[in-house]
Amino acid sequence: MGHVEIPESDISGPVGLAGAPRPRTAASRNRTVAPEHLWRAPTTVERDHVGRPRARKTPVPRVPFLALTDLLGMGIPAWLVLRAGGQPGALTAAASAALVWTGVRAARGRYAPRLPGESAGGPYGPVGDWLALIGLLAVLLAVTGGGLDPATAVAALVPGLALAVLAGAAGRLRRASGRRAARRVLVVGEAAGLDRAVHLLNSRTDHPYTAVAVVPVGPEAPDCGTPVPGRLAPRPADDDVSTVLGGAFAHDADLVLVAPGPQLDDDRLRRLAWGLHDGGLALCVLSDLSGVAAARVRPASAAGLTLLHVAPPLRSGPQAALKTVVDRAGAALGLLMLAPVLFGVALAVRLSSPGPVFHRQTRHGRHNRPFTMWKFRTMVADAEPRREQLSAANESEGPMFKMRRDPRVTRIGHALRRTSVDELPQLLNVLRGDMSLVGPRPPLPEEVSRYDERELRRLAVRPGLTGLWQVSGRSDLSWQETVSLDLWYVDNWSVATDMGLLARTVRAVTDGRGAY
Repeated sequence: MGHVEIPESDISGPVGLAGAPRPRTAASRNRTVAPEHLWRAPTTVERDHVGRPRARKTPVPRVPFLALTDLLGMGIPAWLVLRAGGQPGALTAAASAALVWTGVRAARGRYAPRLPGESAGGPYGPVGDWLALIGLLAVLLAVTGGGLDPATAVAALVPGLALAVLAGAAGRLRRASGRRAARRVLVVGEAAGLDRAVHLLNSRTDHPYTAVAVVPVGPEAPDCGTPVPGRLAPRPADDDVSTVLGGAFAHDADLVLVAPGPQLDDDRLRRLAWGLHDGGLALCVLSDLSGVAAARVRPASAAGLTLLHVAPPLRSGPQAALKTVVDRAGAALGLLMLAPVLFGVALAVRLSSPGPVFHRQTRHGRHNRPFTMWKFRTMVADAEPRREQLSAANESEGPMFKMRRDPRVTRIGHALRRTSVDELPQLLNVLRGDMSLVGPRPPLPEEVSRYDERELRRLAVRPGLTGLWQVSGRSDLSWQETVSLDLWYVDNWSVATDMGLLARTVRAVTDGRGAY
């Protein structure tokens, strides 16, 4: 049987919804009623917010404003270009293009409110909309027999596309630089699923969710250290909804996250969803798909089942080709622009301590192929032979060797490592194709020899000059955290992701956290 436990010091007065089914005793519950009649729709009332801050709500831009922006952003530049080109019916053509553009954007969901973390199509969304616009306008032009010059007509549509791309980029930058709207989450599920979900949600800050309370299912007690305002029985009960609603309202949660399990089957989850939605609470169901980016998942329905299609990781195709072009061009441009810096650092390394300027080291790259990686030397010349003497001082629990105060690092080496300038010669490896600008950390042969099957998947793509490990803490990360970040990148990378990581690398290098 479910019940609601009210924290004595956190809230006063009744908890839950007026008119909602109240907890019953085992003796009082009517066990003769069919299961489909056990659930009752609670009446809608206000929450009790005594002594609790309200969850911050992110204002959603109004659809008319967004549509008007697209309408004017496409129509006015198109009219100006068509009029300058002496095209007949410039105003009518521009107005038609603007209306079709707004319709295409609306049909593709560009004005729909977004959930936290949900993409609105990314940087390529406006391009797809624009191509659809051209196709529709071409059909419209053929049907009406308009006399517009095709080249001029396409050129007239380019400013509208540029404005849409810039507006989307500005919105993503604003959301990334601003504070995320907090979502207070009540987690429901069996103890093991609760502990995992709460630990992951509350241990990271790169998402807008905070687990404020849990409602376990069954007798097992969770070990996540989060308040437990109620508990659900192992089997479906007629007070499931009131228990969850009461716990959510007691802790001012605006989202219920359900971790499905054997004791939360489809029918029980469906009835819980009915009650939560009628009670004014949003519901989210935790998927067992971990490490899969939302952009790779597409929901579908078949035979009454909800299906999640998972797209395969990018290994070939236009994005892979574009990544290669960006890598080679970026490396060549970087070497040219940084040539004076590279020369100055090389001179400083050579004069500061005896030994070569560059440190060449065998690393393993894509498909476990070895290559020679270049770095500025930051250690004494005999650093490799002295490593065995320091093996007992290794601060990494995995195959990597990490030591916060490594005595082999030279004085200038400390500065080079903190600013990651010692990594710049790896632009030569990127230019040769051994590495990428963005990717997993390139491992040593002895590290690879100790990899298990999961860790070997890090070698499915080219290693990178920077990556998720670089912007997430570098040497401060544990081995398992490093592997998890690399595996996420291996399966979910995209050119847009790479651009974002390159931008975040600048900040990571500036503050120098985790670099030693």
